[in-house]
Amino acid sequence: MGRLDRCYNIADLRDVARRRLPKGVFEYLDKGTEDMVALGNNRRAFDELKLLNRVLVDVSDVKLHTEIFGKPSSLPLIIAPTGIAGLCWYEGEYELAKAAAKAGVPFTLATGSNTPMEKVSAGGGRPWFQLYMWREKELSYELVRRAAAAGFETLVWTVDIGHGANREHNARNGFSQPYKMNSRSVIDVLRHPEWLATVIGRYMATTGMPVHANYPEHYQGKITGKASAAKALRADKVSWSDVDRLREIWPGKLVIKGIMRPDDARRALDHGVDGIVVSNHGGRNMDSAPSTIHVLPGIVEAVGDRTTVIVDSGVRRGSDVVKCLALGAKAVLTGRATLYGIGAGGEAGATKALAILKDEMRRTMAYIGKQRMADVSGDDIWRG
Repeated sequence: MGRLDRCYNIADLRDVARRRLPKGVFEYLDKGTEDMVALGNNRRAFDELKLLNRVLVDVSDVKLHTEIFGKPSSLPLIIAPTGIAGLCWYEGEYELAKAAAKAGVPFTLATGSNTPMEKVSAGGGRPWFQLYMWREKELSYELVRRAAAAGFETLVWTVDIGHGANREHNARNGFSQPYKMNSRSVIDVLRHPEWLATVIGRYMATTGMPVHANYPEHYQGKITGKASAAKALRADKVSWSDVDRLREIWPGKLVIKGIMRPDDARRALDHGVDGIVVSNHGGRNMDSAPSTIHVLPGIVEAVGDRTTVIVDSGVRRGSDVVKCLALGAKAVLTGRATLYGIGAGGEAGATKALAILKDEMRRTMAYIGKQRMADVSGDDIWRG
């Protein structure tokens, strides 16, 4: 029996990934920021939110399919952008994209990925692209045009980065940006020979040390490159006019990720976005942030059906997805859940993660007496 055969939930996949990956890589994906307050808030909020079961109803034909931006999706689920996937598995972004395509859900490629966007897009499915706006904004616009030419259908601009996150564990482990190997991290890597051979070893045998493959050419250094390049690629002077500019040059659907306030949601709508992601960055940025499902109802009330509301941060069970829909979201982004799958077993691990979530969603739907995702509503929430 293989490692994945013994994984019955996302926590099991997390445990396998933890053992397989160096501590620095694992904590980069697994932890939050500072005291992990926001990270803990996300999970506690899901645990505290209860659903009401409904009995003596027909649940013989539960279907989980839905539409996201007018196109069919087998689940109300989108794989979130995660910049560490390429260090969890060789070309991990590509493996994630293949798993998403087979499962019939969209996949979002991160700006900081290690696999070129053209290769990811060629893998089929519904590729989305996530953008970080850079100080040299024209470079960001060039990236947006490149993504459009490569066939990405949706642009997700992540706007909640501020001055960067204070992730102290990354600094201790040598996994800051750029990565700085120290004696601690070198010993850590050497204790994980399988990862060293199958990930870094494969990169070194083919393209060399991993790079941020979608950065501008003159910033496309190794992940252990100079800090000056990382600083040049962070914008701390942005405004709503930048949304207007993206709307002008991007031909597909435009989504703003990082909305946590009803007034920001309304402003995004005024600037012509097609969707918003209610997100506290998985508890990875501002540690004082509330959970997303606590602010979700107010945001849904503020924008109504005038835009597509998506939510992320903290999803580990299929029941979490159903809870998000009951609170008014149309779909859910999941990041760590499928990353644990990649870290545990590449494409097969990600496929396992999606299958687990799907099965849990179906069971939850049966318990609340609903056969279609569109029928999930606030009536399914226990108000106490």
